[in-house]
Amino acid sequence: MAKPTVTVRLVRSMAGTRADHRATVLGLGLKKIRQTRTLEDTPAVRGMINKVSYLVEVVSP
Repeated sequence: MAKPTVTVRLVRSMAGTRADHRATVLGLGLKKIRQTRTLEDTPAVRGMINKVSYLVEVVSP
């Protein structure tokens, strides 16, 4: 059985944001605007997405 995944996209610049928020975005594997990553849907990843929800968007649930 395949593990559930979530696709996230960086939609805003990290310039001027808090250092821990920049580290969270990098932890999600996002470096450039409009870059997308497909990640395993775990509570840890969901928490990271919620923390920087103003910088990223969930492309697929």
